[in-house]
Amino acid sequence: MVLSDGVRPASIHIENGRIDRVDAFESTPADALDAGDLVVSPGIVDTHVHVNEPGRTEWEGFDTATRAAAAGGVTTIVDMPLNSIPATTTVAALEAKRAAASRSSHVDVGFWGGVVPGNAGELDALVDAGVRGFKCFLAPSGVDEFPYVDEGDLRRSLPTIARRGVPLLVHAESPAVLDACRAGLSAERYATYLDTRPPEAEVEAIRLMIRLASEFEARVHIVHVASAEAAREIDGAKAAGVAITAETCPHYLTFTADEVPDGATEFKCAPPIRESSHRAALWRALADGTLDLVATDHSPAPPSMKPRGDFMRAWGGIASLELSLPAVWTSLRSAESLARHHAGVGRAFQASHVCLANWMSLAPARLAGLDRKGAIAVGRDADLVIWDPDARFTVDPSRLQQRHKLTPYAGRTLQGVVRTTIVRGEVVWDEGRLVRAPGGQLV
Repeated sequence: MVLSDGVRPASIHIENGRIDRVDAFESTPADALDAGDLVVSPGIVDTHVHVNEPGRTEWEGFDTATRAAAAGGVTTIVDMPLNSIPATTTVAALEAKRAAASRSSHVDVGFWGGVVPGNAGELDALVDAGVRGFKCFLAPSGVDEFPYVDEGDLRRSLPTIARRGVPLLVHAESPAVLDACRAGLSAERYATYLDTRPPEAEVEAIRLMIRLASEFEARVHIVHVASAEAAREIDGAKAAGVAITAETCPHYLTFTADEVPDGATEFKCAPPIRESSHRAALWRALADGTLDLVATDHSPAPPSMKPRGDFMRAWGGIASLELSLPAVWTSLRSAESLARHHAGVGRAFQASHVCLANWMSLAPARLAGLDRKGAIAVGRDADLVIWDPDARFTVDPSRLQQRHKLTPYAGRTLQGVVRTTIVRGEVVWDEGRLVRAPGGQLV
C-alpha cells in the first residue's frame, strides 16, 4: 500500500464507498481482495483533461475519455472548459456538460469553469453551481468559442476568484512573444515549430500572473510548464510567498525535442516539447517542490486535424490519459538513474511511489478542492489503482481506449501495468477490460 508516510503491507477496509480504516495486513479478512505482490496506490486524479462533449464529441466524449481513464488507473478527472460547444463559461453551459457526463462516465468527473473576455459577471454563479475553479488562456486557445484574455480581463475577474477562494488555471504563453516569433504557414521541421514558441513566451506570461496573483492575493496555477526558465520564475515567486502552484505533463517528462522526427505532428503540443536540458530541469523542479503535480493535458482531436508534415497547421494536443501512470513511472525510473550521478539530487527520488502518489493523486486533488480524493486515508473515497510497477509493455495504439488512437507513444516500451482500477470501492477496470456499466459521479 502506498500511504502518505511510506509504502508497506496493509489492509484497507471500505464502508459505503469510503475508506473506513487502514489496518495491518494481518487483519485482512479471508474473503478480501488480495493484491498479492502488486502495488496499491491512490487512484490518479487528473486535473487537466479536455473531454470536448458536447459539441465536439467526435474528438472525444465522456464515454471514451473515462474508459481510457479507468484503463490507466485514473479514478477522477477534472474537465477543462474547452473545447466543447458551448464552452463552460456560463451556468447553462456547465449544465450541458453535467448532463453529458452523467450519462456515460466510468470514473468520477469534476469541472473547471472558463474565464474569457466579458464573462466576469458569470463567475460567482459558476462557483455556486459547482465548478472547482477557472481556466484562462493568455494566448489564442485554438478554438473561437474560448478567446484569450488580457490583463484588463484578468483584473475584472480576479477579485471574484480571490474572494471565492478557488484557483485560476492559466495557459501561460505571451501573445506578444508568440507574434514576434511566428514563422510561415507551413513547417515540416520540428525545429521550426519549436522556434515559434520559445521559453520567453512562458516566462513573460508567468511574470504577469505572478504580479497579479500577488496584487489580488489570488490562487494562480500555471498549467503545462515546459521550460527550465519557467520553472525558475515559479520557484522565485514561491520563495517570495506568492500563492502560485504549477504542473508539468507526462510528455515533457518523457520526450525531448531531438526525438521528434520532422513531420511527426503527433508530438505537437503547446508549449512544445523542448530539449533534454529542459526535461532534466522539470524533473529537478518536481523533486524540489517547485512544480506541484503532473497532469496529462489530454487534448485529443481526429487524426485529420493533425496532418503529417505540417506542424503549423496541426492541432496542438497529446492524448495520454491511459498512459500517464506508466509514462511518468518509466521516466521517473530513468530520472532516478541519471540522478545517481549528480550529488544531492538522488535523495529526492528515494521514495518513488510516495512521490508519484503526491504528484498524480494528492496534489491534483488539493488543487481542485477534492478533499475526499487523492490518498489512501480514513474518510477518503476508496479510489485505488492496483498495478505492477515492474511489468513492461509496448504501446499498441489499436488497444488504447481513447476515441482516436494517434499517439507519440506508439511503439514505445513503458514500465508499469495497471491491473485493477477501483472507484469508491467498486471495481471498474480489471485485467484489460471494463467490468462495470457507467457509474461515475459528478464531484
